[in-house]
Amino acid sequence: MSTTSAPDLPAPPAHYRESLSIGPVRLASRFTLAPLAGYTNYPFRRSVREAGGVGLCTTDLVNARAILEGSSKTMDLLATGPDDRPLSVQIFGGNPREMAGAAKFLQDYGATVVDINMGCPVRKVVRVGGGSALMCDTTGTTIKLVQDVVEAVKIPVTVKMRLGWDDENHSAPYFAREFERVGVAAVTVHGRTRAQGFLGSVNRTGIRAVVEAVDKIPVFGNGDIMSVADAAQMIEETGCHGIAIGRGALANPWFFRQLTSWVETGDPGPRVDYYARIDFMGLHLRRLCEWRKEEKFGCVGFRKVAAWYAKALRTPKEIKHQLTMLNSLAEFDAIADRLREAGPPPGWSEWDAREAQIAVPTGPIAHW
Repeated sequence: MSTTSAPDLPAPPAHYRESLSIGPVRLASRFTLAPLAGYTNYPFRRSVREAGGVGLCTTDLVNARAILEGSSKTMDLLATGPDDRPLSVQIFGGNPREMAGAAKFLQDYGATVVDINMGCPVRKVVRVGGGSALMCDTTGTTIKLVQDVVEAVKIPVTVKMRLGWDDENHSAPYFAREFERVGVAAVTVHGRTRAQGFLGSVNRTGIRAVVEAVDKIPVFGNGDIMSVADAAQMIEETGCHGIAIGRGALANPWFFRQLTSWVETGDPGPRVDYYARIDFMGLHLRRLCEWRKEEKFGCVGFRKVAAWYAKALRTPKEIKHQLTMLNSLAEFDAIADRLREAGPPPGWSEWDAREAQIAVPTGPIAHW
């Protein structure tokens, strides 16, 4: 373990030591793994859970229609196991019948929670009436869709959304209030609008407006949480009941353990060292191979995440290239041995994790 000390942090809020529930589901902590398409699959969720401290994990977003059609690719996204609980499965779509049907399937499948995506800004999701498009409704159609899903199942239904379509239409407080009325158990709010994409800063005032709009259900703040200090600021400025973390968990899989330690003791504890990062990378790769049932396909899947592992470890360009073109476990083991032998590069520190972020879409959002 690294002995590098953390920057000065405020004291954690006392109520964060109290348990939090989503409906009847009690969470082990108030910090959850947010869904990230292409990343928060079963191998990564298993590995994060093993690192400790996470209260709930959520799958990649999944097309409700594809669930009902039994798409093999979709079933891969739904892969899970007994060590992956409590589990929220996030669905998207604009058809109430399909969304309710998918929720019923997931209840029978063993999901702990069904989460409705109202935040994805990507065009292929929005154009079918899902994701952020649901935030544009002024006729009550979106509320009825959510109510249909709630009434279709006995497990908790939650919603993840943005602040609204654009800065002229911050509809999240209205929807959160109405969703609570029809039985939604919790909401998560990413503090940007659809028009922003991932540009600019998270609007914590906007998240606070959502917190203040509901009566009893928990509101989870989301967006730009890359450190314990970021989490403390989100809690202080929004009053959120919990925090959903996406890219920050990719940069630092031990983030949830550190947040839980901060809440319980006031100290997040030491960050893991360079060698533990190499070990985690290897664990993730091997679980990808198990999930894909073939070493070759597991290595291909690993290529997508290799770049941010390389960035976190500050590997030479040659090794980064080898990782992003990986073909076998034997090849990885040789690279890992080389990294261990060389040791961390000069000046390397685990406190630089906020730099090890996955890329997000850029440019005009209409082109996404």
